[in-house]
Amino acid sequence: MLGKRMRPLGRIDLPVCFGTPSNYRKEVLTFEVVGFKGTYHAILGRPCYAKFMAVPNYTYLKLKMSGPNGVITVESMYEHAYDCNVECIEYAEALVEAKTLIVNLNRLGSEAPDSKRCAETFEPIEAIKLVPVDPTYPDDRALRISATLDIK
Repeated sequence: MLGKRMRPLGRIDLPVCFGTPSNYRKEVLTFEVVGFKGTYHAILGRPCYAKFMAVPNYTYLKLKMSGPNGVITVESMYEHAYDCNVECIEYAEALVEAKTLIVNLNRLGSEAPDSKRCAETFEPIEAIKLVPVDPTYPDDRALRISATLDIK
């Protein structure tokens, strides 16, 4: 997928039928089974076209072949073809993003930890100052804030 080669997990022979009950063609095609998810369940290519002696027309989204009672035409709609194309592109982009995320997570996991921080303590790195919660109430309740905060 995405321009990469993949070894098939196996092959399966399935009967494929085009046409109507009064004019149809049925042939057994061999499909290669691959181990990745995709937007298509099956892809018909040159072996299919050769076996059925079919002619695809990508501009009109039609597949034509001879049948026992005349020409068999398999049609699709532009909206459906467009939706399939968009789904395929979105799926491919999601795979690329997932692979990039995995690479980035692996890289971040292998980087050395920050030397300023110590995992055994909860001591702040920078200077802090104590600000009483209620200056009129004499107890030890205070907030710890960074001493380097701006007044803004």
